[in-house]
Order: sequence, then C-alpha cells, then structure tokens
Amino acid sequence: MKNKLGPAMCLAKWQQTSLHLTTGHTNSCYHPPLHQIDASLLKNDPGALHNTPHKKAQRVLMLKDERPSECQYCWNMEDLGKMSDRHYRSGEPWAAEHYKEIVNGQSENPTPSYVEVNFNHACNLRCSYCSPQFSSSWMDEVARHGAYPTSKPHNDPAHFVGSRRPIPVREANPYVDAFWEWWPTLYPQLRHFRMTGGEPLMDRNTHRVLDYVIANPSPHLHLNVTSNFSVDEKLWQSYLSKVKTICDGRIEHFMQYVSLDGWGPQAEYMRHGLDFNLLWERVNQFLTEIPGYSSITFIVTMNNLSVTSLDALFSGILGLRKIYSKTYQRVWFDTPVLREPAWQSLQILPESYADQLEAIWAWMLNPCREQTESNPLHVFKDYEIARLDRDIAWMREGQQMDPQELSQRKADFYRFFSEHDRRRGTDFNLIFPEMSAWWKECEYHARNS
Repeated sequence: MKNKLGPAMCLAKWQQTSLHLTTGHTNSCYHPPLHQIDASLLKNDPGALHNTPHKKAQRVLMLKDERPSECQYCWNMEDLGKMSDRHYRSGEPWAAEHYKEIVNGQSENPTPSYVEVNFNHACNLRCSYCSPQFSSSWMDEVARHGAYPTSKPHNDPAHFVGSRRPIPVREANPYVDAFWEWWPTLYPQLRHFRMTGGEPLMDRNTHRVLDYVIANPSPHLHLNVTSNFSVDEKLWQSYLSKVKTICDGRIEHFMQYVSLDGWGPQAEYMRHGLDFNLLWERVNQFLTEIPGYSSITFIVTMNNLSVTSLDALFSGILGLRKIYSKTYQRVWFDTPVLREPAWQSLQILPESYADQLEAIWAWMLNPCREQTESNPLHVFKDYEIARLDRDIAWMREGQQMDPQELSQRKADFYRFFSEHDRRRGTDFNLIFPEMSAWWKECEYHARNS
C-alpha cells in the first residue's frame, strides 16, 4: 500500500472521520486540526458531518499528488524515512478495499467505514494535557480558578465561547441530532466504530449505541470504546453487562481502549482523578469476564512525563499478554505522540531522556529474538517497536528547536505544573523525584524569562 499511495494520497481522508459533536468539529484523523462543521448543511444531508467542504478540498489536493499542509505530521515522519500513519491507516482493510474507487475519483461523498465520535465532554478526570472542550471537570476548574499562568494563558475560560463552547447535554445539539438521523445509513457500512470522550461511560448516547448493537447484530463490525476505567461502580457494572452481551456473537470484535500514560502514582499525576489500582483491577476483570471477540488496547499518549515509568507500563502489558493471550492477541497498545500543549512535548526534554527511551526500545527487541512457536503472542510486535522508534526520532527533532522557543516551553512547563500542584494538592517532586534536575532547569527558565 505504501508503494501504491504515491507521495500524497491517504485513504483515511475519505474513509475515516473523527466527530466532536459536543462542539461541532471534525477531522479525518487526530493529526490535522479540527475544523467546524456547517450546521446548515446538516438539514438536508446528515452525511455532511463527514463530507465537509474543507475535507473535499483536501481530497482534491491528494488526488493531484499534492501534500495538504494540515497533514504535516505524516510528511515529517516520511521525510525522516519512517512509516507514517497514512501508510498504516491506508493499508488496513477498512480503507484498502476502497482504494480503486478513491484514486479513480468515484468517491465524492463517501460513507466512512471508520468513525470515531465524541458525543459530549462529560468527564470525571482532569488530565494534564486536556482541555474544557473534552472534560467537564476541566471546565469546572477553570470556571473557579481561571486560566493557567503560562506565557499564553492556558485553558482560559474566555477561549471556550462561540463555536469552541461545548454544548451541555441539557441543550439541543444539532450535531448529535444529525448523527442519529445519519446512523441508520452509517451503521451498515461501518467496519470500525469508536466512541471517545469525555468519558463515554458517563454519556447516555454511548449506552444508546450499545443497546442498538445488541438489537441489531453486525457480524463485520469492530466496536471500540475508549475509557479511563475510573467511573463509579454502578456505571461500570451496567457497561460491563452490555459488553458481555455484545461479545456473545453479535459483532466481529470488541476493542476496549484504555487511556494510560505511565505507571502507578505517575500515571495518576498525568491524568488527575485516575485511580490506577482500580483501573488495573478492571482491566483484569474485563479480560477475565468478557468472552471471546474482545481485546484491550492501551492508548499511551507519549508526553514528557511518560518517559520515566514507561518501562514499568510495558512490563505490565507484557505480563497481561502472558496471562490472557492464549489463542489470539487480547492485549495491545499504541504510542501516539503529544504535540500540544507544547510544554508537555517529548521534544523539550534533554538528550538523556531520549537515551532512556532508546534503552526501552532495545529491551523490547529481546523478547522478539526469543520468540518461539510456544509464545508468539507474548512478545512485542514489530510495528509497536517501529512506532516507539518513530516517537524517538520525532523527539530528537526538538534538538533543532530555536533556543528562545525551547526556553519558553521549559518556563511554561514549570509555570503550569507549579499551578497544577497548587490547585490540585499534588507535588511534582514527590511523584517524579528522578526529574528533579529537569524541574530546577525549568524553574530557572521561568524565573529568568
């Protein structure tokens, strides 16, 4: 597929969509910036949730072998000689089967086969890199305390107005209404459907989808839900019961995505409100109690606080594989890089932290060398190793950063997490003692900028 795509084509521009219905925004995957959906177009065509004028213009460029600027992340990876996400995504069956009709210009208003949807921003966590657009808990905090004192005030309540304002569940939402009008047309074409948030387990639309799937089995569907696995017990039991029913032969596969960026207290610090022990207990409960047709994928958002406990997390994942992966792989993980906010990026860390990641990368290779016919499911996959290698390459690009910009990002790191500790009763140096020298360096930049 890499060879067939040419210099600019990405099938995800046609066959994949991310819908943020809480604010009426969309993009084709998580790399390009979100853009506004024109609500007036939805009255006659709910499919305009996906086929926006902006996306159509980007598709025209790709058909001309021109690189859309909004896809710069993939172009950067390819210019470094790495596999990009457009290669991975376009090579998957849900996209690849549409290759001919797309390159021949026969797919002007496609019904996507891979859909991610965020119905609203209700969430019980305040993850360090999140925002009020995706977390009601974040919205409550900034309403009480205001913006964070970074160089450009972070999560300023004044920013989340107009089209950036999350539509509360108590108000009419034309984007959610259009989605449910589109759903009977969309559902039969879906190969992957993923619900994100916010926290999907807290949203009634999530449960409406689950009930619909129970009543309308789809043997080719991969149904996916992203969760922090830290909701209250009543919600958890209701959700688990419905997933058990769905996995009893109603779909091809259920993928449970679990958001986790580190291990133990460090994971809890990054994703404030997370109960790590409860999450790990529920991961084991899910893998034990759900019958066939199900797996778990950990979404490890690679930020500069992930580095020091990543080896513990990967060891835990490998342990789960040895326990639960018997006849097929039930435990997966992905390592997308965090680019915003800039002060939490891998790129601003010293070279020694890139060396730490390279040591983890080298350790991951060893189980693969030892792979035998008796444990092919209990090792790291080649593409998992390749993606970490890609992350390290991107991290090292930061060495070319303008010194003034790098100084500002370090200063903002200190400003943000100092305020984080003050507001939330946390202590960075207690949780990350191995980063004390880095903390002092960032403090220096904050004091002298």
